[in-house]
Amino acid sequence: MFTGIIEDVGKVKKIQKDQTNILITINCSFTNELQVNQSIAHNGICLSVKSVKRQTYTVCAIKETINKSNIKDLKINDSINLERCMAIGSRMDGHIVQGHVDCTAVCLDIKNFSGSWLFTFKYPQIYQKYLIEKGSISVNGVSLTIAKIKDKSNTFSVAIIPYTFKNTNFHELEIGSKVNLEFDIVSKQINRLINLNSFASVLLKK
Repeated sequence: MFTGIIEDVGKVKKIQKDQTNILITINCSFTNELQVNQSIAHNGICLSVKSVKRQTYTVCAIKETINKSNIKDLKINDSINLERCMAIGSRMDGHIVQGHVDCTAVCLDIKNFSGSWLFTFKYPQIYQKYLIEKGSISVNGVSLTIAKIKDKSNTFSVAIIPYTFKNTNFHELEIGSKVNLEFDIVSKQINRLINLNSFASVLLKK
């Protein structure tokens, strides 16, 4: 489990195809602390460490992850948001993030307010039920609060403070950039229970 508080921004050093999988080699500040099979969120995607060598480590992304995320768009020297799994007993400064990306979204607009930024993203309509203003969302692994929602256009906006802008790869996003989204697990569970109860009610009436 993660919290959406980015620990470091790594650099992609190598990308290899391995049958239907992708092997990604990354350099970051905490490489020498890593162990094989350790979980790390990469732009919000939970991947296990496959190997560690000098100042780099390698992870493997399988077909399901490739299809649902922006990992297939990574290039050499791209920046990638990194977070190691949450340690028991530590403060939870973000929200519950599983590292299971639901879909991708496209950046439609970036407004600079001289001290903060407002990013607007377009996402698939099927996920509209999981968004609520002032609710939580993970964007490229960053725990953020939804500032605005426009259901008619399937867009939402998040406000970015200077620290987050500087210490994540948000400062490299452009209009047209694709990001990973993970919707709040609490919202997803509530929607699931509502649907199950509605289905049960229909069955009982028959």
